[in-house]
Amino acid sequence: MSVISTASGSVSSRGRPAAKRLYSDAERSRRDNTRWTLVQGILAPVQFLVFLISLGLVLRYLATGAGYEAATVSIVIKTIFLIVIMITGAIWEKVVFGQYLFAPAFFWEDVFSFGVIALHSWYMIALLTGSMAPEALMYVALAAYAAYVINAGQFLWKLRMARLDAEART
Repeated sequence: MSVISTASGSVSSRGRPAAKRLYSDAERSRRDNTRWTLVQGILAPVQFLVFLISLGLVLRYLATGAGYEAATVSIVIKTIFLIVIMITGAIWEKVVFGQYLFAPAFFWEDVFSFGVIALHSWYMIALLTGSMAPEALMYVALAAYAAYVINAGQFLWKLRMARLDAEART
C-alpha cells in the first residue's frame, strides 16, 4: 500500500489516513547518528539474556528450594541492567526527541518502564531490609519479570513499527 501526502495530511492508497510516523526525518537522522542507539542495541539483548538466566534460577529456587543465593545475585544483576538501560534510554530519548522521558513516540513504553522499575525497586528494598521471606521475594521478582516482558514487547513492537515505516518510505 502506498502513502500519498496531501494538503490535509497523508492518506493511504486506500483513502484511509496513514499511520502517524514514529520518527520525523530529523528524529530519524538523530537516531541513526547517535552512539546511544548502538548502546541501546547492545544493552537490550544482554539484559534479556541476563533476564532468561535469572528467570531460570528463580524458577529453580521456587521448585526445589535450592540456589537462593544464585537467584538473588542474578536478580540484583538484572536490576542493575534495568537501571543502566533506563538511564541510557533516557539519554537516547533526549538526543532523538529533545526530552529525557515521555516523548510522545515512546510515552506508554516509558510509563510502563516506571512500573517495571517500581517492581524491581520493591524487590531490592525488601531484600535489603529483610522485610520479606525468600519465597515472597522470588514472587516479587517474578512479578517484576512479567512486567519486564510486557515492556520489552512494547519496545519490540515500536521497533517493528519503525522498520515498517522505513520500508513504506522507500
